[in-house]
Amino acid sequence: MDLMKYMLLMQSNKRGWDDMAKTWSPEDVRVMVEYMRVLNRELQEAGELLEVRGLSGPDEMKTLRTQDDGEPIITDGPFSETKEVLAGYWVVDVASEERAFEIAARVSRTPGPGGRPLNQAVEIHPAGVEPAP
Repeated sequence: MDLMKYMLLMQSNKRGWDDMAKTWSPEDVRVMVEYMRVLNRELQEAGELLEVRGLSGPDEMKTLRTQDDGEPIITDGPFSETKEVLAGYWVVDVASEERAFEIAARVSRTPGPGGRPLNQAVEIHPAGVEPAP
């Protein structure tokens, strides 16, 4: 059986990052982190997890864009018009697109304050696609 690689990108926004740091209880943070650990462990045991990373918040990121002359301009954080930022990602190797959807749905349902699902956006990208020559 040929497996298919997908990259699942969990999105957040600056307000969500700030709210977590300022308003979530330590118990809410613990429940969220444990949910992610269980999910990652299950994917690893199933042989589906290739890589997973949580990323730093938007206050710590940089954005680089080159100018026409090739010189880079580096700014702090995302562009001000950016509504969402990448919070973390999973690279999975699964039997079908439907399985990637199942995993993404679990990521989306990560618990937030009071255990309510965050219902975060998760982008699903086929990965390992060879570039055209």
